Amino acid sequence: MTRKSSVWVVDDDASIRWVLEKALSNAGFAVTLFDRADDVLKRIGREQPDVIVTDIRMPGTSGLELLDVLGKDMPGLPVIVMTAYSDLDSAVSAYQGGAFEYLPKPFDLEEAVALVGRALQKKAQGEAQVTTDEKDSEMIGAAPAMQTVFRVIGRLSGSQMNVLISGESGTGKELVARAIYRNSLRASKPFVAINTAAIPADLLESELFGHEKGAFTGAQDQRRGRFEQAAGGTLFLDEIGDMPIELQTRLLRVLSDGTFFRVGGHQELAADVRVIAATNQDLVSRVSEGRFREDLFHRLNVIGITLPPLRERREDIPALAESFLHRAATELEVEPKRLDDGALQLLCEAPWPGNVRELENLCRRLTVLAPGATVTAGDLPPDVNAQSAGVQSAQTWQHLLEQAAAERFAMGQKDVLSEFGPDFERVLLRTALGFTRGRKQEAARWIGWGRNTLTRKLKELDID
Repeated sequence: MTRKSSVWVVDDDASIRWVLEKALSNAGFAVTLFDRADDVLKRIGREQPDVIVTDIRMPGTSGLELLDVLGKDMPGLPVIVMTAYSDLDSAVSAYQGGAFEYLPKPFDLEEAVALVGRALQKKAQGEAQVTTDEKDSEMIGAAPAMQTVFRVIGRLSGSQMNVLISGESGTGKELVARAIYRNSLRASKPFVAINTAAIPADLLESELFGHEKGAFTGAQDQRRGRFEQAAGGTLFLDEIGDMPIELQTRLLRVLSDGTFFRVGGHQELAADVRVIAATNQDLVSRVSEGRFREDLFHRLNVIGITLPPLRERREDIPALAESFLHRAATELEVEPKRLDDGALQLLCEAPWPGNVRELENLCRRLTVLAPGATVTAGDLPPDVNAQSAGVQSAQTWQHLLEQAAAERFAMGQKDVLSEFGPDFERVLLRTALGFTRGRKQEAARWIGWGRNTLTRKLKELDID
């Protein structure tokens, strides 16, 4: 008889243990449940499972402490870490301890079962030890796109690869770059940042590579450039998409050869740096337009990270706002403000063209100007109220659809499309017929259907 692969599930939440036991047992695994990590440590000496799935925060020994012990005593044992705390620190700490994977709650059961299967197929490889910094906690994100970013940062902790960070202005690209740096093997060396769009083209070459005395008018002394200043560490090139094409050629040569010359110099210098670049532009389009070198793009984009705009991660706005309000209060040495439900709803509905940076600036402003301890909708700037109203007006049906879907999912209803699909078509068809005063062929053209399709839909949807 074939032996079943054994999976130990460790969580103080009985409901989590129950659903994982059912899902994993149905998938053919032998499941053992623990409500405390201490019990695992007592039993692990006598018996070893094939995979451990553990929560982070539990009474007694935490999941990370368990991970640390297992990493030392049983480095080949795959450990999947679960947590309901969706922040960068949790993700990085999990990978720091050598976790096979990080699974944020709430999770999809099929994903969890598939993850256990992958863990069985591949031995967990311990990541290099990384350091965390208090500033890492600035990155908050329960949104799936942000969880992906956190995973990448954790996995990059033992890597020296170049990274390209894409995203709109204000999404936190430099924050991600610094997090990668702090959790890298180069963390003890310098982090040097330069905004390539903020420096005139004729000075940018000297800024990057330095210059020799007398290299050009005004060069009265030798100057070390950013590549030298970042020796052994990390060089962050912000707004790389705005770099002049002639400097792109020189940057490519440095990345390819690992050496460079100062402007006006003849001594070849080594470029021992890791390059992290960022852009708010579509570099693929710029490459096709001949405005950015394709070979440089591939040199920079060894690992690509895309940051979502704030409007696509609205579930993170409450936590971000609370964090920014507390930070502003600490800086100003005052009590932190809190948002009432009306103000929070308006913030969650605003379009945020300036993204996270705009939200942070607003929280600073509210800390100074809001008259009471609780921020109300009336305390928000007029532009936030107007923007929120505009978004709500322009996207009412999408917003209502999102709410309706969330309600049904929360009630455990499945196959929601079978309900929403016909309702959507019914509303669309009735509106088109009303617009064309009942002329079916014309209504079909407005919708984009053929006449036979419209006839069939009238019957299926029971529309007279």
